[in-house]
Amino acid sequence: MPEGALGELKMQPMHAEITSCRENCVGNANRPAMRRILLRGLIIFFLSTPYAFPIDELVPPFGFRWNDSMARVEAVLHGAKAKISSREKKENREVWTVEGLVHPGLKRTLFTFKQRALVAVELQYEYPDWSIERYNQRMGEIRKYFDEKYGTGKLVSRSRDNDTDVIQTLVGYQWMVGTTMLELFYFSAQHDNLVYRTITVDYKAL
Repeated sequence: MPEGALGELKMQPMHAEITSCRENCVGNANRPAMRRILLRGLIIFFLSTPYAFPIDELVPPFGFRWNDSMARVEAVLHGAKAKISSREKKENREVWTVEGLVHPGLKRTLFTFKQRALVAVELQYEYPDWSIERYNQRMGEIRKYFDEKYGTGKLVSRSRDNDTDVIQTLVGYQWMVGTTMLELFYFSAQHDNLVYRTITVDYKAL
C-alpha cells in the first residue's frame, strides 16, 4: 500500500531573505556584491519550493528491485520471518505465495519470477470485519493516492455477475509508468450470507 508523502519546506525563510536582499541592494552599486546576493536568493528560492520530479518507473514494495534473483528475494523474506507457503510453476514463470509480511490487512503476497528474476509483486489485502462501505472507502483512498502520485488511473474493469448463485463484483484501475504497470482491484463474491472480499495491488515490470 501505498507509503507516505514528502513534507513541503515552508516558504517564510525565502520571503525574509528576499526582503533582506532588496534592502541590501538599495544604493549599492557594487555589481559583484549584488550578484552574490541575487545568487543566494535564487538558491534559497529553489530549496524552498517543492518540485514534483517525473517518475521513470515503479519499484516493487518492501525494498525489492526488478530482476532481483530468487536467492536474494528468499534471503530477504527469510530475514523478515515471512513464510513461502507455495511455489507454483506456470509456463515460463514461477509464482511464490508468501505469508507473514507485516502490513495492515495484508493477507498474502505473490512474487512472480521469469527466468528466475523478479517481474511482479501482488499484494492481497483482506479485512474480515469490514463492511462493503469500508472497502469502498479504502479503495477510494488508495486510488486517490495513486492518482496523485502517478496521474489519473485508467478504469480497466467494472463488472457485476448476478447470473449464478454467487454474486461477483470486480472493479479495477491501472497506471502505466515507463516500462512498469500498477493495478488496483476490488473483488467480492457473495453466496447467501457468505461473503469474500479482497483488495489487490499488483506491481509489474513489462
